[in-house]
Amino acid sequence: MTKFRWVICALLFFATTVNYLDRQVLSLTWKDFIALDFHWNDKDYGNITAIFSIFYAFISLFAGKFIDWMGTKKGYIWAIVIWSVGACLHAACGWATMALTGIADMESLRAVEKGSQIALMVSSTSVWLFLACRIILATGEAGNFPAAIKVTAEYFPKKDRAYATSIFNAGASVGALVAPLSIPLLAKNMGWEMAFIIIGAIGFVWAGFWLFLYSSPSQSKYVNKEELAYIESDKGETVETKPDKKEPKMSLLDCFKYRQTWAFIVGKLMTDGVWWFFLFWAPAYFSELGYPSSSGMGQALIFVLYLIVTVVSILGGYLPKLFVEKMGMNPYAGRMRAMLMFAFLPIFAMFAQPLASTSVWWPCIIIGLAGAGHQAWSANLYSTIGDMFPKSAIATITGIGTMFGGLCSFAINKYSGKLFTYAEELGEQFTFFGVSGKPAGYMMVFCYCAVAYLLAWCIMKLLVPKYKLIEL
Repeated sequence: MTKFRWVICALLFFATTVNYLDRQVLSLTWKDFIALDFHWNDKDYGNITAIFSIFYAFISLFAGKFIDWMGTKKGYIWAIVIWSVGACLHAACGWATMALTGIADMESLRAVEKGSQIALMVSSTSVWLFLACRIILATGEAGNFPAAIKVTAEYFPKKDRAYATSIFNAGASVGALVAPLSIPLLAKNMGWEMAFIIIGAIGFVWAGFWLFLYSSPSQSKYVNKEELAYIESDKGETVETKPDKKEPKMSLLDCFKYRQTWAFIVGKLMTDGVWWFFLFWAPAYFSELGYPSSSGMGQALIFVLYLIVTVVSILGGYLPKLFVEKMGMNPYAGRMRAMLMFAFLPIFAMFAQPLASTSVWWPCIIIGLAGAGHQAWSANLYSTIGDMFPKSAIATITGIGTMFGGLCSFAINKYSGKLFTYAEELGEQFTFFGVSGKPAGYMMVFCYCAVAYLLAWCIMKLLVPKYKLIEL
């Protein structure tokens, strides 16, 4: 038996890695580089991440349907090319700000008096320009997970999908792992503009590999009969001789008729914002504790955090396979049991802020464990779609759930920025659980992160207590 399915899984892993690298450039450069040029505060950054999230959510509703309509190969190419163009365009925001405000050079931008009318003009102009670039980035990035989940369902039997998903999904944490070691260095030595250009250009390289290597399993010259039989080995399924485009289609509105869709929506709506909060705000949080991303210690903290996420989440994706093969559970029951176990890891997040006064490594490790819980949860949550929906609807359902996850991310990033600014202004007058000032704001968000997964699991279990396959 050939093993080309793992080559495809590796391509999905690298695409997700590039996806999160492009997303992380801003979070690792705004506090220590970009904010100095454009006079941003937490509220400005919160607005940018929030608008990115809401646009990502909106596009995700249609991205999955686009992937199902266009086909996996062409759809994925379009997605990564668009987001790579958007990533590179961030580099032009400084030049465009100078052109629109009439300021001659970057030194003059930095020298603008803080709080003055011209400083406000510079910050607002630059925010709108970055928002335009983030919208292009979001348009492309919204296609990544619908396409990747669809490909996983094409190339892996149900018992292996959570493990395969956990491997490619680990690209998110590997991207976040590589980012602090590379992006601040690029920004420091070559300017933050080059960081966007160099990281953004990697996507075009990936598109070339995808173009030449991918085709459906039944048509791939790299997949022999034995591997194809294994891929289609689920009970009741036979080897396909026709491409997915010949399968019956499910309309966007029809998707909302099923409780299984709503269970997936709940799982994404209540938890995706937690991951995006950690992704967007962890570098700024460590900077608040005295370790900016430009420092060696700041980079070490982010690296260790995502190293924990990567290792633990991949191991977590293997659990359902053990439940199915060793305990005879059906894939859905095995995933739900695994997800319940992962839902307990983020509970430790509520101790991150209190223990920060003891050592900065405590919040690093705790956020790492919470992030690992999310990624393992997410891998299994995505796989529930392939368990119960036909392959022709997988990308569409994924897009719907991703949209609701983006709404959660919009809310948590938008109001976190406002909360942190408000808490900082009030200082000692703002308290929560014995913590005051801006740390109290972080404490409030950490408490939500701690309980979100258990609540989501309970609602999902109520909606879909047992495995039920949907047939068109």
